Amino acid sequence: MGNRGMEDLIPLINKLQDAFSSIGQSCNLDLPQIAVVGGQSAGKSSVLENFVGRDFLPRGSGIVTRRPLILQLVNSNVEYAEFLHCKGRKFVDFDEVRLEIEAETDRITGSNKGISPVPINLRVYSPHVLNLTLIDLPGMTKVAVGDQPQDIEHQIRDMLLQFITKESCLILAVTPANTDLANSDALKISKEVDPQGLRTIGVITKLDLMDEGTDARDILENKLLPLRRGYIGVVNRSQKDIDGKKDIRAALAAERKFFLSHPGYRHIAERMGTPHLQKSLNQQLTNHIRDTLPGLRSKLQSQLLSLEKEVEEFKNFRPDDPTRKTKALLQMVQQFGVDFEKCIEGSGDQVDTSNLSGGAKINRIFHERFPFELVKMEFDEKELRKEISYAIKNIHGVRTGLFTPDLAFEAIVKKQIIKLKEPCVKCIDLVIQELINTVRQCTNKLGSYPRLREETERIVTTYIRERDSKTKDQVLLLIDIELSYINTNHEDFIGFVIRRGWLTINISIMKGGSKDYWFVLTAESLSWYKDEEEKEKKYMLPLDNLKLRDVEKGFMSSKHGFGIFNTEQRNVYKDLRQIELACDTQDDVDSWKASFLRAGVYPEKDQDTITPGDTVSMDPQLERQVETIRNLVDSYIGIVNKSIRDLMPKTIMHLMINSAKDFIHSELLAYLYSAGDQGSLMEESAEQAQRRDEMLRMYHALKEALVIIGDISATTVSTPVPPPVDDAWLAKEPREAASKFHNSTMAQPLLEKIPRYQPALAQDQQTIQTMASWMSIVRHQGLPENDP
Repeated sequence: MGNRGMEDLIPLINKLQDAFSSIGQSCNLDLPQIAVVGGQSAGKSSVLENFVGRDFLPRGSGIVTRRPLILQLVNSNVEYAEFLHCKGRKFVDFDEVRLEIEAETDRITGSNKGISPVPINLRVYSPHVLNLTLIDLPGMTKVAVGDQPQDIEHQIRDMLLQFITKESCLILAVTPANTDLANSDALKISKEVDPQGLRTIGVITKLDLMDEGTDARDILENKLLPLRRGYIGVVNRSQKDIDGKKDIRAALAAERKFFLSHPGYRHIAERMGTPHLQKSLNQQLTNHIRDTLPGLRSKLQSQLLSLEKEVEEFKNFRPDDPTRKTKALLQMVQQFGVDFEKCIEGSGDQVDTSNLSGGAKINRIFHERFPFELVKMEFDEKELRKEISYAIKNIHGVRTGLFTPDLAFEAIVKKQIIKLKEPCVKCIDLVIQELINTVRQCTNKLGSYPRLREETERIVTTYIRERDSKTKDQVLLLIDIELSYINTNHEDFIGFVIRRGWLTINISIMKGGSKDYWFVLTAESLSWYKDEEEKEKKYMLPLDNLKLRDVEKGFMSSKHGFGIFNTEQRNVYKDLRQIELACDTQDDVDSWKASFLRAGVYPEKDQDTITPGDTVSMDPQLERQVETIRNLVDSYIGIVNKSIRDLMPKTIMHLMINSAKDFIHSELLAYLYSAGDQGSLMEESAEQAQRRDEMLRMYHALKEALVIIGDISATTVSTPVPPPVDDAWLAKEPREAASKFHNSTMAQPLLEKIPRYQPALAQDQQTIQTMASWMSIVRHQGLPENDP
């Protein structure tokens, strides 16, 4: 091939292919390879068997090749075969190879003649082969057979396209000579993906089965449907020969005799036949690999960089180091602590962009889920008012109370505060679950040591569970502290105030017109002031016997209003029996009406529709007292909720999360040492050992590949792809061409140089064809072929 690098090119690609296949990754390098395509019974399998010199491929009717077979031929002094899925087993009996291919095919595809794109890797070592890698693909078919899926044609086509659309793939298009070349399935699909013919090599089989008097000379001379890389003819064994166990070496000898003795092929016999095909494919694949080296080198470097981080922990692995397990244990525990803290604090190297986890999820529990649980605490408004009413009556006892009793307020507030215990406990349970999930997530990195992972997860989870009860006790203590003293002097407690805001009083023009005031509504009265400072009070109206009624919008006014009047026909304000209050929007009006309703001032009702069952009590004073306590309870519970929402995250962080971090950093290692024997604790899993070996093998294969590629690119001159076919020279008769050539003044110098340059030109397919024609002219003129 020219140098050590060139000879190693194909084995190098084989090694890379094995490395990626064994580690379970789809090799994104698109390694250079030759894919064999053709219709069913086109002779693809026979061509491959002739290369090897052995019968080893399944045969029969219908689709026999149902999975891609990556066939790696390696020149060697001994002869045997190996499967990638049967590591370490050498097959010397090629009948067993056939049976293994059939068994492995059925294992993935079943026995119903279905197909699968998962390849079988077979490597054959033999002194009779040249280094070559081919992919045998299922034959194209048109009709489903037996219980095959009805879309089998499209399935096979899609599988073929997966391979042959890659620019790094050469296409070996196999077509039988006894069919019309224009109808060749192989050439048709090749033309689709390779319209310029840069990657297609034509193979014509079954030349011995053509009708008498016909031949494929025009095809093999590249006149009909020419290809840049030309066509090579082969003669395979017939079905009778195969059934009769005819030796392949004898078949190759018969093939050689066929081409030498056939009048249509004898002039091109040297570039026909299986040996020439094998040699040509070896050269073309090698040249193709060499041409793709720049892109391949770039992808190899990219792949190597992506592996660097994963391999870092394996590169310095020393299984015989006595301190290895201790070092690994310390490193693993330390890394686990760092990972746990990063997950909680949110400073991780790898950020999850699909789901909330760790600290982010706990934060959501604190500030979204827990407040929501407090807000959605269900209570029956009607039932609550009934409880307040009973509490007031029971506190007054036999007497009729004139004032709202404080004890009723405290009794109802304490009952509401006790209900806070359930959402608080639920919040702690949610945080615990997320902490345990975080521990499991962080222990995934300990998967190399199953026992260590199991013990670490058990110890830390147990500790978190123990902190669970202490945290709940502390939170329940906070609730009890709230119950112990009801602080009505809290700055946020509204007392009797229900609402504050600006309203417009509509008075006739004669009495001063409309004017804006700052209104304050309490459970006992409605007061208004000059401004928001509430220093200059204009009036205070008691709420006894007051009701609301709707007021029509004024002709000249853009505001919406409502009226307040006394049911006992008394003046409400100065000499007015009713005052009209106005807002900018109807929504504001409705909001103020709701506030009056809470203060016990109800809308005016048609007397005919009022029934005793419409109200809880016919006592207006009791109704107002119930409303007052209801408002005070709302205000105070809001204060308690605010306090609990603030203290809950702090308590959980201190007693549970921070405590768990401290435990992992300071005590986990001691617990692990006391959990059992260090040797068994640091026992490596078989999967990890295999993964390390495969990862290192691929890493070193990539590094070696880059070294070999460096050698090749420095010592090899690239050969371009053959130019587009120009077959005009074949149109003339040989004798006419010979006469013109002989009479030319340039004939003698060229004829003298042909034998000398023949080896150097042998790699170019088009040049081979031209040279063959020239050689026939030389023989026709009777000149010595070896004339110096």
